[in-house]
Amino acid sequence: MFRWIAIVIMTRMPIAHSVDVPGWSNLETVFESLGRVLITLDAQFEIIRVSRNLDQLAGAGASATAIGQPVETLIGARLFGPSDTLRESLRQGHRVEGRRGVLLCGSEDARLVSITTAPVSEVVYNMCDPRARFIVVVRPAEEDDVMLQSAHASHGLVSRSPQMRRIIHVVESLHHSDATVLITGESGTGKEVIARAIHARSPHSAGPFVAVNCAALPGELLETELFGHVRGAFTGAVKDRIGRVEMAAGGTLFLDEAADIPLPVQVKLLRVLQDRVYERVGESTSRPLNARVIAATNGDLAAAIREGRLREDLYYRLKVVPIHVPPLRERPEDIETIAQHLLARIGGREGRALWLSEDTLDLFRGYPWPGNIREMENVLEYAVALCRGQTIHVDDLPPEICSAPASAAPAAPVPTEPGEAAPGSPEARLIQATLERNLWNRSRAARELGMSRSTLWRKMREMRIGTT
Repeated sequence: MFRWIAIVIMTRMPIAHSVDVPGWSNLETVFESLGRVLITLDAQFEIIRVSRNLDQLAGAGASATAIGQPVETLIGARLFGPSDTLRESLRQGHRVEGRRGVLLCGSEDARLVSITTAPVSEVVYNMCDPRARFIVVVRPAEEDDVMLQSAHASHGLVSRSPQMRRIIHVVESLHHSDATVLITGESGTGKEVIARAIHARSPHSAGPFVAVNCAALPGELLETELFGHVRGAFTGAVKDRIGRVEMAAGGTLFLDEAADIPLPVQVKLLRVLQDRVYERVGESTSRPLNARVIAATNGDLAAAIREGRLREDLYYRLKVVPIHVPPLRERPEDIETIAQHLLARIGGREGRALWLSEDTLDLFRGYPWPGNIREMENVLEYAVALCRGQTIHVDDLPPEICSAPASAAPAAPVPTEPGEAAPGSPEARLIQATLERNLWNRSRAARELGMSRSTLWRKMREMRIGTT
């Protein structure tokens, strides 16, 4: 793509060392229109030009501050360090496509990107800028990780499963509504992420998103936390204090763990939802509610109503638009997509471009994830901390994750010979020989043996093949 764009765009006017190079500016504009950042390097791999849309990826002012800097200060030494093979490939005139790298966005953040590099032909740099020797094209990695996997992405929600796509459709449909939403689902399924997506698509998106954990405070403290109080309302109330309801004015009030709201507070909250007014503790003046209310819970609301812990009328006031988030084990199509999305975010924070091995993905697909997405994020945080390369292997995962799939997997067929599944058995020798023949590539060995990679990995552990 570089060559034909360069040939079409380049002008015939000779350009020396001027910073403002018309032909090159036109080329940058073309790449910007494609959603790509074009970076031009000299022979010393220093940045001499960069398209303005770098600011959209790396933050305001990034395109200006990058000029004159070594490329590794922008993309990271893992790809462009002095000893990296990418430099040598460019010097030898080779184009390299689809490398993963980390775009450094200031000192506190980073973003995973896909990088293509190519040398600049002699014709091009003579016509434009004699300093130009190499081109680097940068695009967001999520274009590969999410969109090219036919996954749906919306305001932090990534999914491939029909269940989550229906939820995303509801979120998108609420963009003109202020209706109260009740989100239910197990702990760790991403209820707050959905609430934030609703807020981001709402008429109040410019306002604040104010979250309250209703299970974290006893009744009297939760009441003043929600509604605020006036001076002298109770012992210790030495000055007026605004509550979360008032703080959320013009935005969204998110009531997390709403099933655990004490009954006296439920009565007051019911009036807020019915009449759209509230009062500070110790005050008789009504104030208008100017916020959208979204509630979430992982509890059994039907049981809470039967046991008298939740008012039925409040339940129906909260449940204007109900959204139930299924657990991760019920939507296996999302496991790989979410894992890749989380890994990109976690690795990006540390300036690392990381991948999940096929064995790790197989294990992830078979694991029941009782803690859902929150557990997966913790597992990946652990793995990133232990991993020293660019690929997360099974050995990098917490021990409890590695052992769970084997114990949860269906029982293996009864061996036709005594001790067939034991170390040193005929099956073990066959697996060992197949692995050696395939240079310990488990994917190829599994195909040759007619089993899945996860089954092969389980048998290797049971037979202690390759573990000593």
